[in-house]
Formats: sequence, structure tokens, C-alpha cells
Amino acid sequence: MATFSTTATVDEPRISLGNDGGLPPVLTAYGDDGSGAGKPDYATRLRRARLGLLVALTPIFMLFVSFTSAYIVRQGLPTLDPQTNLLVKDWIPVKLPTLLLVNTFVLLLSSLGMELARRQFRGAAVLVSAEAHPRVSSGDQIKMPWLAMTLVLGLLFLFGQWTAWRQLAASGFYVSSTPSSSFVYLLTGTHAVHLMGGILALFVASLAVLFRKALAARSIVIDVTAWYWHFMAALWVYILCLLEFAR
Repeated sequence: MATFSTTATVDEPRISLGNDGGLPPVLTAYGDDGSGAGKPDYATRLRRARLGLLVALTPIFMLFVSFTSAYIVRQGLPTLDPQTNLLVKDWIPVKLPTLLLVNTFVLLLSSLGMELARRQFRGAAVLVSAEAHPRVSSGDQIKMPWLAMTLVLGLLFLFGQWTAWRQLAASGFYVSSTPSSSFVYLLTGTHAVHLMGGILALFVASLAVLFRKALAARSIVIDVTAWYWHFMAALWVYILCLLEFAR
């Protein structure tokens, strides 16, 4: 049986030139902001960090939702008096210290300072990453210490909370005195623990600024910390309103 075969000639590959006669652009492994090999641009990294923060805040939000429902339900539940074997209402409203209003003002002021710090670093990072202004500095010359102010005010708020707890104890309301006082310590104490996480994040952000890390990295850390701090401030206002008006 006869077989037939064809021979094909393959031309040597050539690089085509662009319309202006130059070579096509070469894709590099660097991000759009030039921050390093394989890294996404600033906007992408910022969106991912915010999404991670949202996931982290969800269980905190659900925790305080459960505390709220338990607080409201417990107010209407009677308890059994062991002496009379009768159901009695043992919910005694707690008079909150006036110092809590001062602490609220301190925390809201710190939230304002955190927002100013976030906008300050984010504006510088956007300008540098977009390369719209090649003469813009890397952000090392930022003068207003909003971040340090927020850190000091946050520590002052925690000290004020500890002082308010001492005032409650001095007036006879301890953790296990009444169900209402137990909820006061539970809600305010849980909030203080989560605020300590924000204090730790502020320390990390301050170290990033102190050691002059990459501007994009500093901006992302401060942005995430700011939104967490705003959440803590809004959560505290909610807790204070709950304890004051839902009793």
C-alpha cells in the first residue's frame, strides 16, 4: 500500500512591532505600586484587608446581639425566693456613674482622631501608588500625630472604665450583687477586652510608622485599625444607651 506524506515549513517566529514601531510592553512581576514582586496594587490590597476585617467583626457583632437579647429577656424573668417559695422580681436597675459620659466623649474624640489619621495616610498612599504626582513625598513628613493622640485617648478611656467600675463597687453594685449589675459588668467588660485589641492594633500601626515601613502597608494597617476603632466607638454608644434606657 502506498503512503503519502506532506512536508510543512514553519517560519521562524518574529516579534511584531507596534504602531509606533516599538516593541510591545513587557509585563513585570511587580504590582502597580511597585511595592514588590507578585503583589497586587494598593486598592486591591485595601479591599482584601477591609473584607477580612468585616469577617472578623461579624462574630463580635453577633456576640453583643446575644447579650442584648439575654439582657432584655432577663429583666422580665422572675426568680424563686428560697424563703417564701414565691416568684419575685429581683431586677434592680443600676445607677450608672456619670463618669461613663466623660468616657464616651473621650472615645468619640479618639475615633475622630483615628479617622483623620486614616484619611491622612490614605491620601498620601493613593497619590504615590497612582504616580500622579512624582514629587509627592513617601509620607515620612506627615506632621500631625493623630495616631498617637488616638492611642493616648484609648488608654485614657480604659482607665476611665476601670475608675467607673470602682465607683460601682463603692456604691454596692458588684459583679454578683444583682442580675442587672452582672450585665453591666459583662457588657462593659467585654467591650473593654475588645477595645484592648484595638489598642494592640494601634501599637502595631505606630511601630509601622516609627520604622517607616512602606507607605501602602502603613496606610492599610491604619485604615483597618480605624474602621475597627469606629466600630468599637459605635458599639460603646449602643451599650451605654442600652444600659441607660432599657432598664
